[in-house]
Amino acid sequence: MKHRIVTAAQMKEIERAGDAHGLPYLQMMENAGLAAYAELQKQFPHPGRLLVVCGKGNNGGDGFVIARAAAKDGWSVTVLLAEGEPKTADSILNFERLHSLPVHICADGSVLETQHFDAAVDALYGTGFHGELRPSGLAACGLMRRLHKSGAFVLAVDLPSGINTDTGEVAEGAAHADLTVTFDSYKPLHIAESSAPLCGKIVCADIGIRDEWPPEF
Repeated sequence: MKHRIVTAAQMKEIERAGDAHGLPYLQMMENAGLAAYAELQKQFPHPGRLLVVCGKGNNGGDGFVIARAAAKDGWSVTVLLAEGEPKTADSILNFERLHSLPVHICADGSVLETQHFDAAVDALYGTGFHGELRPSGLAACGLMRRLHKSGAFVLAVDLPSGINTDTGEVAEGAAHADLTVTFDSYKPLHIAESSAPLCGKIVCADIGIRDEWPPEF
């Protein structure tokens, strides 16, 4: 496994090189989601109640893959569309794949405040986040923080939502995780003093990008 640290822009180039060498973005999303779910399985030998908080971009797409895998394994899965339905092509496809499964789709996080979940997946914002959290993001991160405080295990996809990938700057109201699963390479936020504690344990998972596919930095 690679131990390099790359910026958000460099990671995009790494993914672009993978796509150019025959590893489609959709397959990378599948590999990422399944890798994250495999880490969740290590924490939970038996299925329970899972909340997957999804944004409208590709980070949310990873979340849809996790939700699908968990539902097929017998988890009781709720997906919160924190900012509405997905907007990117690969995310839309993975969202549609949930429709044939017993997954509860929710658009209003407030109705989940009194529900119990054993685990929550933070697939809200990815490496492109910067600045401050919007009201919808604040609400979703607040829900995840409350679940975390109540004992739910929180897994972040790539990074806890509300953190700048390149600087480690933490927005007010950012999410906290017990485990962060990042992909192919570590990012600056994973070692920054301001943000690393919010990540919990950090695992860097392989998504199929080979070392011999050099990106153009």
